[in-house]
Amino acid sequence: MHTLGTSDAADWLDIARRCGFESHRLVGWIYWDPTAIANYAALGVPDGTGYYIATRAAPLAAGGDAAVIAAFGSIHADFIRFSLGLCRTHTTFEAAAAARDAAVVTGLHSFVPEVTEGLADLGEALWAVADALSPAGRVLFATHRDWPRPDDPLLSAWLAVNCIREWRGDTHWAIQIAEGLSMTAAGVLDGAWRHYADDWLPRSRGADDAALDAAIDELTERGLATDGAVNAAGIAYRQSLEDRLDTFAAEPWRRLGSDLCTRLLQLLEPATEALLTRVDVTAGPKWMPAGRRRTTGGTT
Repeated sequence: MHTLGTSDAADWLDIARRCGFESHRLVGWIYWDPTAIANYAALGVPDGTGYYIATRAAPLAAGGDAAVIAAFGSIHADFIRFSLGLCRTHTTFEAAAAARDAAVVTGLHSFVPEVTEGLADLGEALWAVADALSPAGRVLFATHRDWPRPDDPLLSAWLAVNCIREWRGDTHWAIQIAEGLSMTAAGVLDGAWRHYADDWLPRSRGADDAALDAAIDELTERGLATDGAVNAAGIAYRQSLEDRLDTFAAEPWRRLGSDLCTRLLQLLEPATEALLTRVDVTAGPKWMPAGRRRTTGGTT
């Protein structure tokens, strides 16, 4: 792996893409991890239902369902309400997050033991980056940053990466909203850009036929869909949104610095395919789309 440049804009764009991608892989697998779901079920939640929503939203949940619905963007509001309601009925959001976090430590040691020591060593620097980022307009990030930080250095470093990942996620939605895209239209575009067939991606987030029809009408009016499907202009437009996101999302990695970014990528890039394989095994080969390499055609 080459050493990352410190001044060239193209180098930092590459850093943002690679670090963002590896962050998704380092974090995302836990939301389909059977041990984590079992831990959540052990709190009294039937079958661990709603685990993803309850644990990811835990720092924001005290703000109410509407706040979580607004922050999550593309996930169906009824599923969010249902998931948060189950958690409130059977346990607390603090306990839910702890159930997930216990599985994080176990899983990292089991599936990618080669990253654990190096990742733990980077925790302080990663939190310094998160603490320096602006929370303006980034509510999910802000609540994650204010959540209590554990003593375990490996878990703390993982949570720092997750916090930075949520900063990128909030920025992603800000760009889409500024473009006037509805959440379902954004999902349809994203699925087409990733070559996910049959509107799998927006449907996986709860979009029904009526929502999909409305989204296609919206995209057609904007010249981004033809005959009921996203067209070449739509794909190019979606790519332009990703390019804008990568430009904005270079900020945390610039703050981390060239040397530490290099260390992080040298640590993660050889290892995180194993975490993606965990998702393939536990959920299926389409889940966690942001952690999958985008194909240039066909379906994933």
